Amino acid sequence: MTGPSATLPFEQPLGAVPVGDGIVRFRVFSLEHEPVLVVGEVEHVMVDEGYGTWVATVEAAAGDDYAYLIDGARLPDPHTRLQPEGLRGPSRVVDPSAWMWTDQAWGGVPLEQLVVYELHVGTFTDEGTFDAVIPHLRALAELGVTAIELMPIADFPGRRGWGYDGVYFWAAHEAYGGPDGLQRLVDAAHGAGIGVLLDLVLNHVGASGEQAIRAFGPYFTDTYSTFWGEAINYDGAWSGPVREWAIQAAEMWVRDLHLDGLRLDAVHAIFDQSGEHVVAELARRVHAACPGALVIAESGLNDPKVIRGAADGGWGCDAAWADDVHHAIRTLVTDEREGYYAEFGALGDLAHAFRDPHIHDGRWSDFRKRRFGAPAIGCPPERFVVFDQNHDQVGNRAVGDRLPPAARPLAAFCTLLSPYTPMLFMGEEYGERAPFQFFTDHIDEEIAIATREGRRREFAAFARFAGEEVPDPQDPATFARSKLTREGDPMLRELYANLLRARRLLPRAPVDDVRADERARWLRVVRGEYTLVMNFADSEQGVEAGAQRLVLATHEAAALRGDGAVVLPPLSGALVGAPR
Repeated sequence: MTGPSATLPFEQPLGAVPVGDGIVRFRVFSLEHEPVLVVGEVEHVMVDEGYGTWVATVEAAAGDDYAYLIDGARLPDPHTRLQPEGLRGPSRVVDPSAWMWTDQAWGGVPLEQLVVYELHVGTFTDEGTFDAVIPHLRALAELGVTAIELMPIADFPGRRGWGYDGVYFWAAHEAYGGPDGLQRLVDAAHGAGIGVLLDLVLNHVGASGEQAIRAFGPYFTDTYSTFWGEAINYDGAWSGPVREWAIQAAEMWVRDLHLDGLRLDAVHAIFDQSGEHVVAELARRVHAACPGALVIAESGLNDPKVIRGAADGGWGCDAAWADDVHHAIRTLVTDEREGYYAEFGALGDLAHAFRDPHIHDGRWSDFRKRRFGAPAIGCPPERFVVFDQNHDQVGNRAVGDRLPPAARPLAAFCTLLSPYTPMLFMGEEYGERAPFQFFTDHIDEEIAIATREGRRREFAAFARFAGEEVPDPQDPATFARSKLTREGDPMLRELYANLLRARRLLPRAPVDDVRADERARWLRVVRGEYTLVMNFADSEQGVEAGAQRLVLATHEAAALRGDGAVVLPPLSGALVGAPR
């Protein structure tokens, strides 16, 4: 029996670790089979360290391919850092010490200064690589972006995809440029004054890789289930090596690749009844590995425990996405009311959201047929990430269409001048004309068929999409249509830049006052010496604001009246303040 402080074999560094002088240490968890390490074509016997953990220290170097023989089959390392030939090819040794960094003076981005820009590497440029992002960094910094957030890059099936069906948590997708390309991007971003966040999916693996991962041990569990694939075993028998597989990956990204933080996908589908939830352990260890690194959760729980510290029974994440704010904005600037949008659309919802990002704060949810959520009042507002567009809210529409042009200025106004941490989705700042559609490159025909048919069934029941031809996710043209054209509205980009500059004038604190008129459809929010005034009506109206100075407006037609009211066109907003 070991004491609680003893290090178990699988708690030591996993994967292929160069230790110097042409020597690499390989460590892997394999519970039921004695693995044989194969480097190139040379087989090596591994030493049993106990607890299902095996190690071999052999002559090898960065760039060497390797695999494990498990029950007669050659399989990639679950901790692989590069799959040069795809999911079912060999793994490749990577040596982080070989990378040349120039970011020694980089101090990171404090949460309160975060302005996030979500992008998909494959569609952000024609080339679709990490290196191709680099020339655009300076323009993003000039816009006011302080961090880019990369959609998932953990190796996934084929060459193109959203990345949420990734299999190897440690491996940067080879088609994007692998870990070497990612290192160059991060170094360049820091040189441009921009942080880099990574979307990490730890709630399931893509179906194309489940069999290979399962061969090593009980990585999956049928105690729970997810919508996307088998749930990962974070709390059952032999869950320790599985937790290390996930947490050491998170540590690796921030430590070795200098990432400024992680966005954890759908933490509500990371099931764990352990004494310390795996998300809490991950946050604790990431913060220890790289002080200042951020852990941001996408949480469908509407529960502030996600961002509370361990002393308060929380998971210790630095921030969480706040979907309710998006829904409140979208249903006011458009006429959408289907699905979960049916619960939103009242001006009072957005008024609530400016004070508490959880509109579902324990109230009844008709969509869920139960009470849902908990209040977040009292939590620092910068600990909630808000947006009016993101990959889900655009790409998970039938044809991947973005916000209608008339809705964009006011939606941006609400998002960027809120007290919360704002996030933009690539291209929204200039009104990108290309859609962002759902695309895949599945290597298993049965999965490709199921994905295609499931997508069509999903939207068949929505009246809004009746008669629409849902794009085939497997068709390369769907991917090609989603690439940014960089064509749009220069005036909209100027508005975004002005809004982000104005944001820096506002106090970093909760709002001071919120007033709304449901019937007239106006909203007024006081933030220190400034007031946000918004008109959600379909006609021009004047809104009393006690204004003496117009700081900015979404539309040129906005004007101050002598009585201090602001005259606003339909679907517009203005920021006003006291005289200088």
